[in-house]
Amino acid sequence: MIEVRNITKRFGGVVAVDDLSFDALPGRVTGFLGPNGSGKSTTMRCMLGLDTVNGGSATFAGRAYRSIVNPLYEVGSLLDAGYVHPGRSGRNHLRWMAMSNGIPTARVDEALELVGLTDAANRRVKGYSLGMKHRLGLAGVMLGDPGTVILDEPANGLDPEGIRWIREILTHFARGGKTVLVSSHLLAEIALMADDLVVIGKGHLIEQCSVDQFVARHSTKWTRVGAPEIERLLSAIGTSATSVTRLDGNRADVHGLTAADVGEIAARDNIVLHELSTQLDSLEDAFLRATADVQVYASTAPPPAASAPTSPPVAAPPPPRSSSLPPPGASGPSQDGPS
Repeated sequence: MIEVRNITKRFGGVVAVDDLSFDALPGRVTGFLGPNGSGKSTTMRCMLGLDTVNGGSATFAGRAYRSIVNPLYEVGSLLDAGYVHPGRSGRNHLRWMAMSNGIPTARVDEALELVGLTDAANRRVKGYSLGMKHRLGLAGVMLGDPGTVILDEPANGLDPEGIRWIREILTHFARGGKTVLVSSHLLAEIALMADDLVVIGKGHLIEQCSVDQFVARHSTKWTRVGAPEIERLLSAIGTSATSVTRLDGNRADVHGLTAADVGEIAARDNIVLHELSTQLDSLEDAFLRATADVQVYASTAPPPAASAPTSPPVAAPPPPRSSSLPPPGASGPSQDGPS
């Protein structure tokens, strides 16, 4: 079990992490989420003793990371896949890691095979792609078969097959009883792999709960209905719904009524239903709603591009000398830019 208690980290006058506490449980994948600049990476560095905290603590099965003699047997972590000596081969990089922790070097080839790098094992790391470096980093995490796994953006640079693989391997770890803490901006992947969420913003804890609880709490719920007589059904629903959005000739999204409400209306009027389901926003929508007030680098949509004229503008005839007003029908200077 990972226990983070009241961690505070300041860089000069900037508070990166502020009195943050949360848990990550064995047998579950915990997604660690937050906008850019929220303090996720700093928190992980503090947990592993890479940054000195100004207050608080983090323990793994009751012990601080620095007190663990051979940490790769207990806590496997990957925070920066690019932080590898470029002149070493992938195999030699893993060999020194294994030897420093008393792990048999035979485990190196097993880890390389597990992440799909056997054919590239003797190549220098400087020739690896970003995705290959992430696979090498994951091989290092797995060397000692640790009970706790901590990963910061593990799918960065991976292709679709690699993303699916990391999802499956992390859920496999958790089902085997390991504690898995993973940060990611790929919220669709977190929705597929995570059991619990820890969501932070500006160094503060926003919420810790299961994925289902988080989505239910921060999303909009509506009813999707499909019927061959959709017009008659919508007429029967009438003003009972707060709003209705037509999807096509036979389907609509009904807001303000539950699926049970719509089903009872259809049954009362003998209307056949082909579809009736409750819809929820995605984890991404729920996350954006929950963190709207703590975005450090909030962006705005670009303004719509001005449409270019399809043909050269026709110059208006000059006004009469006796009048300062343009003749009827003539247009003045454009308000959108120079003519």
